[in-house]
Amino acid sequence: MSQQQWNSVDDYFTGLLVPHDDALTAALRDSEAAGLPRISVAPNQGKLLHLLALTQGARRILEIGTLGGYSTIWLARALPADGRLITLEYQPEHAEVARGNLARAGLDKLTEIRVGPALESLAVLAAEHGGNPAPFDFVFIDADKVNNPHYVEWALKLTRPGSLIVLDNVVRGGAVADPDDTDPGVRGTRAALDLMARHPKLSTTAVQTVGTKGYDGFALARVLD
Repeated sequence: MSQQQWNSVDDYFTGLLVPHDDALTAALRDSEAAGLPRISVAPNQGKLLHLLALTQGARRILEIGTLGGYSTIWLARALPADGRLITLEYQPEHAEVARGNLARAGLDKLTEIRVGPALESLAVLAAEHGGNPAPFDFVFIDADKVNNPHYVEWALKLTRPGSLIVLDNVVRGGAVADPDDTDPGVRGTRAALDLMARHPKLSTTAVQTVGTKGYDGFALARVLD
């Protein structure tokens, strides 16, 4: 199948199953206008995240990699009125766009953007409340791929039995299956998957996807008792 066919099927699914939403459309528009890379999740993928968080009954969500806040909106809309989403973004200019998008969506009271290197922000999170922060029910990892194994390790420290962890962009155009590939993002992703495969507190699978985002996929893990 061609990329054009993948796009056509995604357009069909989105038109049928993901109704137009002004806040989400505006989030993409303002992100593009601000020069952010066009790497947000596709609409049907955003709704998948939303449904996973709803099914999980998530009250606390952690997102690693905010960009313009498009996926953040999808996730935050799954929260109850007293829920909380913390999202980590390295680039201050990206965080500023995301703040505007979340405010327009009416989600600024439920969400918090922390700016800086994610590994530093995660260490701060873990140290809060005397080193005993409330666990997250759902973690979405969609940041620099080199640090994927470290993000998975932190996700384990910040979750509870029954929590879900989603690691995005794991296929790398098929390169993830090549043990000799030297690309840092591929190596980081393979290391994260190896960790998820062997960790005794995780049950993990991974799924390949095609669509408007090309050939990619995600890993899904449940934290065990």
